[in-house]
Amino acid sequence: MQVERPDVQFIAGVDEVGRGPLVGDVVTAAVILDPNKPIDGLADSKKLSEKKRIALAEEIKEKALCYYVARASVAEIDELNILHATMLAMSRAVEGLAIQPDFVFIDGNRLPKLTMAAQSVVKGDSLVAEISAASILAKVTRDNEMLELDAEFPEFGFAAHKGYPTKAHFAALEAHGITPHHRTTFKPVQRIIAGKE
Repeated sequence: MQVERPDVQFIAGVDEVGRGPLVGDVVTAAVILDPNKPIDGLADSKKLSEKKRIALAEEIKEKALCYYVARASVAEIDELNILHATMLAMSRAVEGLAIQPDFVFIDGNRLPKLTMAAQSVVKGDSLVAEISAASILAKVTRDNEMLELDAEFPEFGFAAHKGYPTKAHFAALEAHGITPHHRTTFKPVQRIIAGKE
């Protein structure tokens, strides 16, 4: 499927990482690529090896016209719900760009509040280069934060599961309770809190 591109100067792509995990911020990125500096190998960040993602993230930072990484905090996720927090973080990513885009492609099927024309693209991280670039930056940023959290709470194994609801993560929650970084409105975390009261 080809995504029709509008005939404008600056097109941004936006994607998020971290809607599913039980812990940490939801991280979004917005990227405007430079048509004169193509980047080979852009793809959905989930389909790339970690090594390839890290290398591409550096290349995107060097070659893109501009990029911005934003987030919504755990407190905002718990207050707003994950969908609204994600939309807020996407808006922040676009607002943070040094060049304001003429048009924005958003991964998924919903649009955040933006001041410019935009289009949502399902599976956009495989179809639109700007969204692929954004997905890579967001994923590398969030993975790095999970590594930092792993150093702070080694018993949870965040480096391996990145905060997603895995058997190992559930076992750690059962054994150790929750950290200040857990999303308290997510059902598996609520169950642990209820069990500990």
